[in-house]
Amino acid sequence: MQAVVPNHLLTTELSEILPNAQEREQVQGRAVVVKKLTPLPVEAIVRGYLIGSGWKDYQRTGAVCGIQLPSGLQQAQQLPEAIYTPSTKAAVGTHDENVSFDATVALIGQNIAEQIRAVSLKLYTEAAAYALTRGIIIADTKFEFGLDKTGRLYLIDELLTPDSSRFWPADQYQLGISPPSFDKQYVRDYLETLDWDKTAPGPALPPDVVAYCAAKYQEAETRLTHTPI
Repeated sequence: MQAVVPNHLLTTELSEILPNAQEREQVQGRAVVVKKLTPLPVEAIVRGYLIGSGWKDYQRTGAVCGIQLPSGLQQAQQLPEAIYTPSTKAAVGTHDENVSFDATVALIGQNIAEQIRAVSLKLYTEAAAYALTRGIIIADTKFEFGLDKTGRLYLIDELLTPDSSRFWPADQYQLGISPPSFDKQYVRDYLETLDWDKTAPGPALPPDVVAYCAAKYQEAETRLTHTPI
């Protein structure tokens, strides 16, 4: 992916950043050292399949985030081509809001907005093609970006994980239903069964829900990085 866009990771050893052994021990194995950048207030969402809020949008309007789509598409259907549907990067405690591409231009400028759109579509397309060879459909995903002091664009934060993507097992995929997933949809579905108004503090998750979700995350990692399908 470095050939497409640089990322924020550095090769600096953690010991150089945290020379104190006790401090370092608290994050060893869980921390990464990254370049200090200015994050952009846009979540770059790419959708390859019609699901989630995109499916709801399509049912109401025949479009997803203002992008008109062919009529007669079904839930979970692959789109004719991947679409870029950005959202705002909301403050903690508030929800992201889907916006038009023109709205991102107003926020960050034409040049950077176009760079983000092009890079996001390319990253998704290449990643989705690879994942399919490992038995996983990437239905949609999101990327985040930042700028250095010279204005150069960098990929930041996590990417292509079950937290930032919707992963489906290819062998269980079918039109018209929301396929089982490797992502956090299982937790979302559980939360929908609760009498909770979706404001902080959130409810505690039962151990079996946590264990199941963790196992699906691990299975996704194994499929994508280790065991051939």
